[in-house]
Amino acid sequence: MKAFRISLAAILFAAFAILAHTQTRPANPGASTAPATRPAAAPGNIAVIDSAQFSDDKAGIGRVMAAQRTLEAKFQSVRAELRGMQDRINTMRGDIEKKRTIQEQRITAQQAEAADQLELQLKRKTEDARTSYQKEMLAALEPLQKDIANALTTYSQAKGISLLIDINRVPVIYASPTLDITKDFIADYNRTHP
Repeated sequence: MKAFRISLAAILFAAFAILAHTQTRPANPGASTAPATRPAAAPGNIAVIDSAQFSDDKAGIGRVMAAQRTLEAKFQSVRAELRGMQDRINTMRGDIEKKRTIQEQRITAQQAEAADQLELQLKRKTEDARTSYQKEMLAALEPLQKDIANALTTYSQAKGISLLIDINRVPVIYASPTLDITKDFIADYNRTHP
C-alpha cells in the first residue's frame, strides 16, 4: 500500500505541477512582461476517488480481492495455530487461578512460568507471522498497485480529469458526490482487467 500511496502522490504532484505550469505560462514568450489583463483561468476538471474501496468485498476491484483471498488462505493455518496457543494460555491461566488456593505454591509458580513461556512463544510467532504476511502482501499487491495507478492515469486522461485526489490519502473536508469517480473507475477497471 505504501508504494501505491507514493505512486499516487507522485502522479497527483505531477498533475498539479503541469496544471500550475500551464496556467502561469505566458501566451507569447517573446512579449514583454508588462502587466496585461488576462482572463481568469478556467477551473480544472477535478475528481476524487476512495482507494479504500478497492478492497471492498462486494464492490471492490476483483483482482485485489482475489489476491487478498489467496493470501488469507495461505495464512489460515498460521492464524489457527496462534489462536490455539492463545486458547492454551487462557486455559492455563484459568487453571492456575482455580487451583492457586488448593495446591502448593511451588507447583503454581511452575505452572505460571510455563504459561509465561508459552505467551512469549506466542508473541514471537505472532511477530514472525505478521512480518511474513506483510512481506507477502507487498509482493502480491505491489505489481497490482502499479497496474491500478497506470489505469487511474489512463482513466483520468480519457475523462479529461486534470486533478485526481484520493480521499483515503489526503484529508478532504468536503467533496461533492458528483466529483466521486470511485464506483465508475472500479467498474471500468474490473471490465478492462478481468
